[in-house]
Amino acid sequence: MPFSTEGDELSFEQDIKPLFRTKDRAAMLTRFDLFDHADVAEHADAIIGSLLSGRMPCDGAWPEADLEKLQRWIDIGKPA
Repeated sequence: MPFSTEGDELSFEQDIKPLFRTKDRAAMLTRFDLFDHADVAEHADAIIGSLLSGRMPCDGAWPEADLEKLQRWIDIGKPA
């Protein structure tokens, strides 16, 4: 799924939360909840850093379009 184009709004519930799988959430739940807007917004820089470095997820890299979508969401202020 391509990331939203300029002018389109992104939201956590519609665009970002679906990027995280249930098993990703379970793996990170002791630190933060990937299905919770406040937790993801608070840890967004660490999350994108881990994704870009390949430390997360442990079973394969995200598609470039998903990385761009997450980065754009961060850049526009992490809207709910």
